[in-house]
Amino acid sequence: MNLILFGPPAAGKGTQAKRLVDGRGMVQLSTGDMLRAAIASGSELGQKVAGIMQRGELVTDEIVIGLIEERLPETEAAGGAIFDGFPRTLAQAQALDAMLARRGSKIDVVVRLKVDDGVLVDRVAGRFAESGRPDDNPESFRVRLDAYNTQTAPLLPYYKGQGKLVEVDGMAAIDQVARGIDEALAGVTV
Repeated sequence: MNLILFGPPAAGKGTQAKRLVDGRGMVQLSTGDMLRAAIASGSELGQKVAGIMQRGELVTDEIVIGLIEERLPETEAAGGAIFDGFPRTLAQAQALDAMLARRGSKIDVVVRLKVDDGVLVDRVAGRFAESGRPDDNPESFRVRLDAYNTQTAPLLPYYKGQGKLVEVDGMAAIDQVARGIDEALAGVTV
């Protein structure tokens, strides 16, 4: 089974992906993690990615899709992938569909964690006050949230049109969100 966890930053996608990895043996494909790993490897690709990110530019779709494609044999052996942070644009979604189709596979379900933007901003501000983590800076978070709402949220009609979109209340307690995701997955025929 291949699924996309969909929602803005701080919606709980990482928490739920970890639970699915632990409970179902699926492979989480987090583009952020993959980009950081490429940089840490010191490979030619990693050096290229590091330069792009140091300049504050976005890594191209070609690079991100290449990183995803490299990991597909691993996901197939594990019985499925959890796409976290990808796709972010319609072009990426279409490329993912085409890439999976070439391998005789597809996205089976897209789980949207429905959340309240204002509550997320408050949550991140609280975490920033406690931990001081740079990625929890409320101003930076608002920019990331705006990017999600303008660039990524428009993918919802794309997946809804394919009949793959399931919505789960992401504002519920972690265990309730997990149950909602499990119910969504139980309804998928692979």
